[in-house]
Amino acid sequence: MILTVTPNPSLDRTYELPRLDRGEVVRATGERVDPGGKGVNVSRAVTAAGRRTVAVLPLGGAPGALVADLLDAQGIEVAPVPIAGATRSNIALAEADGVLTKINAPGPELTAAERELLLDTVRRQSHDADWIACCGSLPRSLAPSWYADLVARAHTAGVRIALDTSGPALLQALRERPDVVKPNAEELAEAVGRPLGTVGDAVKAAEELRELGAGAVLASLGADGQLLVDDAGTWYGNARVDAVRSNVGAGDSSLAGFLVAGGVGPAALASAVAHGAAAVRLPGSVMPVPGDLDPAAVTVTAEVPLDRALREPAS
Repeated sequence: MILTVTPNPSLDRTYELPRLDRGEVVRATGERVDPGGKGVNVSRAVTAAGRRTVAVLPLGGAPGALVADLLDAQGIEVAPVPIAGATRSNIALAEADGVLTKINAPGPELTAAERELLLDTVRRQSHDADWIACCGSLPRSLAPSWYADLVARAHTAGVRIALDTSGPALLQALRERPDVVKPNAEELAEAVGRPLGTVGDAVKAAEELRELGAGAVLASLGADGQLLVDDAGTWYGNARVDAVRSNVGAGDSSLAGFLVAGGVGPAALASAVAHGAAAVRLPGSVMPVPGDLDPAAVTVTAEVPLDRALREPAS
């Protein structure tokens, strides 16, 4: 079972547009409403892959109730933490050429009692977990050290932790040695304090995160593929994608693919790449089912193209 923790979930509305013209009335060609937040997306992807998951998340107000209903309709077990504030609502504008514009609300503040209940719910739900995936931004009331505390508690309970966050929350959590961290290129660049222009730059940054405490680094490089750096070595994976429809949740789908394949080694990286590639071919934040995957389009190698320039350099 994969337990996910999403401290700042959302209700996500995605509009598909032919083109975004600022200041004009734009008519959407498609609309979706999905439960959102990185951990929520991981749970949705794990469920789509046919595995059990439990999603821990604070929920409040009408948006929170709708998030719970949508997850229940998808067969996802929810361990809700009731809060007084309303769950945030986010908007994504997906243009026909693949450009995505996101508008993310800040989210509610949690009271001291709600913060403690969130930690206690994770503790109670983690007994049967093979992995805990802690994902996304923190609400305004949670200190950057909150993830570090959660990692320490999970390790005390003997559960492996995968962490997908950024900024001070990531750096502080590294001291507690999370088993896997999953930054994208921008988050890698932010963590090491310098721009990344090549795959080799990303490898070096990932190695530095391991020196700071990460057991393994699964790095998403967008159209340039993914990296896995761990005790056994470094692997590079990519996949052929003919057309990108939406990259919302693609990184979360990759993390789910990595964890359902065991969370270790090049086979898990291949699963991560396959899930991420499938996700970008789907609308909104739809998560791929096994039939959407194309393992034959995935390449994983230990011969990392260090000099390859990133098509989207990270600054």
